[in-house]
Amino acid sequence: MLFFLLISALSFFLLLSKSLPLQPLPSWAKEGRLLSFLFVKEFHLLSLNSVKYVFKSMAAKKLASRIESIEDSNEISVLDLPELALECILGKLSPAGLCNMAGVCRSLRQRCRSDYLWERQMKEKWGRVIGKTAERNWRKYLNARNESSISNSVGKPKRLFGSLSRLWSLSWLKLRLDGSRKLKSPLPDDSIMSWYLSLESGKFWFPAQIYNREHGHVGFMLSCYDAELSYDCNTDTFHAKYPPHGRRTIVIEEGVEWDRIRAPPIDTLAHDLHISDCLHDLHPGDHIEIQWRRNKEFPYGWWYGVVGHLQPCDGNEHFCRCHSSETIILEFNQYTPGSRWRQATINRKDHREEGNETDGFYGGIRKLYSKDEISTWRQLWPADILE
Repeated sequence: MLFFLLISALSFFLLLSKSLPLQPLPSWAKEGRLLSFLFVKEFHLLSLNSVKYVFKSMAAKKLASRIESIEDSNEISVLDLPELALECILGKLSPAGLCNMAGVCRSLRQRCRSDYLWERQMKEKWGRVIGKTAERNWRKYLNARNESSISNSVGKPKRLFGSLSRLWSLSWLKLRLDGSRKLKSPLPDDSIMSWYLSLESGKFWFPAQIYNREHGHVGFMLSCYDAELSYDCNTDTFHAKYPPHGRRTIVIEEGVEWDRIRAPPIDTLAHDLHISDCLHDLHPGDHIEIQWRRNKEFPYGWWYGVVGHLQPCDGNEHFCRCHSSETIILEFNQYTPGSRWRQATINRKDHREEGNETDGFYGGIRKLYSKDEISTWRQLWPADILE
């Protein structure tokens, strides 16, 4: 009876509001019409939720009877396993398996979202290309998104009927029909699982460095440049966005393979000079990376080279004294002998940035100690000597 009474009242109110078009309606009447539509919408949602509640109750009863039958048959579920055994099982699951398992029940949802499980997944897939800079940018990304959502939630001053429509809303009944006072907890933004899924979806662009940029352009062979990367799960490759330099706009490269990407080994930004801390430890034959840029407007790239012998030295290890000289010869053997890019000379004592607008500027130096880093550069060695 109450249901038909409400429907009749709403229909009469809507009919009345549409049958008086002769004179302009006052502002309170327009807001009343809007309020009626809001009420109809909320009432419609309430009706749907009521039907949903009935079917949900029937399913719950069916599930309860099934559980009772399982208990009577002395069967056990995965949650009855010892904690260590359950942890080992979940630790063997793939990211997709963890996401599916998290939808089984509340207890498994809490376990499958734990940072402990996703830390391993993050390390296995992203550990080689994600560094501390990317992690800091992720925190900034979260803070900016939260601040944006807060600013968007600040609305205009509410009118009488606007406030009344919120007070009159029937949405609160939905929680009661669901049989719970709390909504299901969303995925925490600062969880490792959330970070993993943001990387996997390509929504988060993270900083990294790319060997042989722009599809191995000859002008960038055996170099490594900073870029912003976004993952494409369909091709298992990356989109790379290089910062603008000189008169060039932002360059975007697609299809970047995993083996061309590395996490920045140091925190020095692309336009900042790296302060060398290895100059007094450099000997002929050592493998190095050195910053180089075309001019002052360009960002630095890291270029691979080796420490060579001074001109008078014949390279005999028993008589070589090159390591005690203040002058250091750097060799870039990917270039042909006689090329102006073949060698560079720096001062061991007070090296900062050296060069000119013709040959470019050489910046800070990193000595390579890791065999993996040296091997990676060797694998990128060009097939032909560069001019």
